Amino acid sequence: MCVPTENGLAIPNNLDFAQAAALGVNYLTAWRMLFTKAKLQHGETVLVFGIGGGVSPAALQIAKAAGARIFVTSRSAEKLGRAKDLGADAIVDAPPDSIAPEIMRLTEGRGVDVVIENIGGPIWTAALKCLVRGGRIVTCGATIGDQPPADLRRVFIRQLQIFGSTLGSPDEFAALLEWCAEGRIVPLIFARYPLHQIRAALLHLESGEQFGKIAIDI
Repeated sequence: MCVPTENGLAIPNNLDFAQAAALGVNYLTAWRMLFTKAKLQHGETVLVFGIGGGVSPAALQIAKAAGARIFVTSRSAEKLGRAKDLGADAIVDAPPDSIAPEIMRLTEGRGVDVVIENIGGPIWTAALKCLVRGGRIVTCGATIGDQPPADLRRVFIRQLQIFGSTLGSPDEFAALLEWCAEGRIVPLIFARYPLHQIRAALLHLESGEQFGKIAIDI
């Protein structure tokens, strides 16, 4: 592959090729969602939905490194346990209609400052109910539906801010790499496979059991 030199960014010495490859989509997307869109500040509270996905663990790591208090949701007890080990301050294992009451309990009725959401569908209403007045929700996906109830009255009465986001810019990527070079973020590689086992790697991905990236060593 041949690209202009300005399109190439040096891999930090403390990352291997698989870890560096993991940054280009999930981590860059999470970085833009948290900092460029939500403008996350130290000490704020963040709720990350679907912690087993690709962007969600990245958002957990980045927000934690930024000094935020993190809550996460998942349908998998194992992934919630991994999130706890990764630094999540509290985990929520509940159906959609019970997530907001649990978040309100955890925040003593306040709600969270930022929601990171990429699921859509019935989760959208729950996500909006978890926000503090004036809170920000950032979405980058719709894995279970792209036509959720709008709940417009909640949006305007509580002065909520909604942002759509995807990927990021070269400057954002450079800032992300700097954090990695400083050791503030280590990309999650859940499993590694040699190229001749790519079928097994894809089956592993299809199972939905991963927490982090599945890498193919070429």
